[in-house]
Amino acid sequence: MSVQQWLQERVDLSGAQEFMLKKKVPLFYGTVWYYLGGITLFLFGLQIATGILLLLYYQPGESTAFESVQMLVSKVEFGWLIREMHSWSANLFVLFAFLHMFTVFFAKAYRKPREVTWLSGVVLLALGLGFGFSGYLLPWNELAYFATRVGSDVAGNVPVIGGFLLRVMRAGDDVTGATLTRFHGIHVALLPAIFTVVLAIHLALVQTQGMSVPPAVEKLPPERRRYLPFFPNFVMRDAMVWLLILNVVALLAVFFPWEIGHKADPMAPAPPGIKPEWYFMFMFQTLKLLPAHLLFLEGELVGIIGFTFGGLIWFLVPFLDRKADPRSKVSRFFTWFGIGLIAYMAVMTIWGYLV
Repeated sequence: MSVQQWLQERVDLSGAQEFMLKKKVPLFYGTVWYYLGGITLFLFGLQIATGILLLLYYQPGESTAFESVQMLVSKVEFGWLIREMHSWSANLFVLFAFLHMFTVFFAKAYRKPREVTWLSGVVLLALGLGFGFSGYLLPWNELAYFATRVGSDVAGNVPVIGGFLLRVMRAGDDVTGATLTRFHGIHVALLPAIFTVVLAIHLALVQTQGMSVPPAVEKLPPERRRYLPFFPNFVMRDAMVWLLILNVVALLAVFFPWEIGHKADPMAPAPPGIKPEWYFMFMFQTLKLLPAHLLFLEGELVGIIGFTFGGLIWFLVPFLDRKADPRSKVSRFFTWFGIGLIAYMAVMTIWGYLV
């Protein structure tokens, strides 16, 4: 008796098999972009696998965190590789999440009936940035310590709730061992729990609604549309892409390791050139360029309000772009809005690293 027969006698898999065999992937000039979502999902899975292995040795605490990371990379067999793969897959996860989001945006895949899919995707990206921010402090090195102070200071300038938000993040008024413990709990428990629920909703919506195509392709008559069977054709191609990404992560981990640096010393002055992770750089550089005061408001406060308003617009794009439907006259405003946003983020990021 085969494994499939044994399972079939105990669990009815006919519905899932029928769904997979009937599901098809549209074939057109942009089909390659469909792999970005799968790559992002794979990198998140790699984060979980390597994170669990790191958790077996990591000891959160002001006097133990840095030492446990040092021990992990120097004495634990292949510990250095696990840490490097975790760090590189985290950065690539954010990169591919951004790429996936922008391809969905330009393909107008947020239009009816996929509004909730877009909303859940934006929430997943925000949670991914939260993973990056909370995990950055965990090695308790000098760079992470002062970067976290700068980042949490920005959160403290949020109108009305800034002081409360700052104390919640830091578990006090300053970045201390209590902050490290809190960030560890957020990173390994709170965020994964929320992310898993939202991810399940996102994947369920994608599977039930099917893969979207751009409005131009949707206008084609049925006889001119081409499809690729999801199973086994697309699944096998997806698996090959995942294998390629795994090799890329491993090569980056071996040839471009992340420095551990020096242990954080709260009494020491901040080293020059403190910068956040690259995915926060465009915001960091914008806040640096703002003057101390704009009219009657602090410049940094104006920047925070601007980013909040911009993020809200991006979140509500499915309800603001009323001409995304292929039956409507094409509106290029939001297309140019997306292009402008990418250009702005790229210029500010490059500027931040060059200056």
